[in-house]
Amino acid sequence: MIPATLLYRDRSSAVPAADADENDLRLTPDDLTAATGWESKPQGLCRGEVCVPLPPERRAEFFDDAGRFNFTSFARYLGQPVVHDAPTRTWSIGESAGARRDALRSLDAPDFTLPDLDGTLHSLSQYRGKKVLLLSWASW
Repeated sequence: MIPATLLYRDRSSAVPAADADENDLRLTPDDLTAATGWESKPQGLCRGEVCVPLPPERRAEFFDDAGRFNFTSFARYLGQPVVHDAPTRTWSIGESAGARRDALRSLDAPDFTLPDLDGTLHSLSQYRGKKVLLLSWASW
């Protein structure tokens, strides 16, 4: 079986035992935790201290008979956009509109790391509390 690739948060994960069709990506419990950090618990799906209760009447939407978890249904439940590229078996889950809105309201720039002309890496977070001029350009 060809593994699927899941792009979630800040990482790319090969998911060897994924079961996918054109709309849904179902993961084994181990693959779910390894690729996303989410874990199925009695109180719902949990990632660290955050737990999302799953409505009991919608259990069949999230879990199949083999015990695999439909991660794309969960992402849609949270309002996260889902994109699928069938030829490469790649799934990308984006941030919800609410999360993007909250990040914009905070006025905090997202941290990133880029090399300078000498190849030395610099992260924006290294300059917290200091004035920084960011200059970017594009050829198009």
